Amino acid sequence: MNICVFLSAADLDDRYTVPAREFAELLGRGGHTLVWGGSESGLMKVVADGVQESGGRLVGVSVDFLAAKARADADEMVIARDLAERKALLLEKADAVVIMVGGTGTLDEATEILELKKHGKHNKPVVLLNTAGFYDGLRQQFQRMEDEGFLPLPLAELVFFAKDGVGALAHLEEWSGLQ
Repeated sequence: MNICVFLSAADLDDRYTVPAREFAELLGRGGHTLVWGGSESGLMKVVADGVQESGGRLVGVSVDFLAAKARADADEMVIARDLAERKALLLEKADAVVIMVGGTGTLDEATEILELKKHGKHNKPVVLLNTAGFYDGLRQQFQRMEDEGFLPLPLAELVFFAKDGVGALAHLEEWSGLQ
């Protein structure tokens, strides 16, 4: 399965890097392909290293102004001309999406992917990997949106919240088995 992972390129502490590495190793051992922003820095590097060292493939989609930070030994690397094209290519190359910890770029990617799903532009599973409760506030906000009628379909049909990588991957594999 080609699994797109949206995540930070920042250097983070162990409470985020250790679970990210564990999830990456699960992906690699499972024979999955990581589709990611292509960066050779921060948490993006941690995940790419874990996938590659565990036998998985790497498909990166960088953007022209970040091309100097792109991973040189990826199995495939595409350089998009802007962030909008990058997001479209990431989704196009993926069978499923996992959103890990990140900043405003990750949040932008997450909300766009969910908006596209809400409007039926894709039906790929989306998992928010809620490492160390990072997305508790966002989950609460999404629940409020559902409760107050802002979502045209149930939250559970838009996104699955996983507390760890094992749960995230199990959800994706169950979904792919149903397809």
